[in-house]
Amino acid sequence: MTTLVCTSASKAAGPAAQTLPYPSFSSYVKARQPVLLRTARSLTGNPSDAEDLLQTALAKTYVAWERIEDHRALDGYVRRALLNTRTSQWRKRKVDEFACDELPEPDPVAGVDDPAEQQALRDAMWRAIMRLPARQRAMVVLRYYEDLSEVQTAEVLGVSVGTVKSAVSRALGKLREDADLGLVRQ
Repeated sequence: MTTLVCTSASKAAGPAAQTLPYPSFSSYVKARQPVLLRTARSLTGNPSDAEDLLQTALAKTYVAWERIEDHRALDGYVRRALLNTRTSQWRKRKVDEFACDELPEPDPVAGVDDPAEQQALRDAMWRAIMRLPARQRAMVVLRYYEDLSEVQTAEVLGVSVGTVKSAVSRALGKLREDADLGLVRQ
């Protein structure tokens, strides 16, 4: 479970200084953490990396807490911090992506009655998504798992709507051609 870590300076000041000065931040983190962690897992493909990514994004949000004027838009702010942080990580280290062992909570698959078939299809879909290039994967996750529009996805990623459309189209084409998904659908 990801929680915001107190700084060593506040620990040295005593127990009273360890409480966060923004109770609304603590409430926000408690309420939205599962959803934000699911987004982080979708971006990283690894539960441990997802927790680290969310921790970093929440720390950035905490630092900017007083400057955030509209607290109704906090999810967008944190999601943007997640994507920016992950993008910086991608640029700094060019390491191969690996499929994760644990998947985020999937939604039920329509038209499939057998729970085992549903799970097999979900697993195959996530393995296929994890094989997509990082940028395409981020766009697919934002469009179809976070349910953002093309315009919203473009704004979050700082690209044009046309870039989102073409990258998502290419990603969906790769998913349609994925051999693992073809085997599960038969």
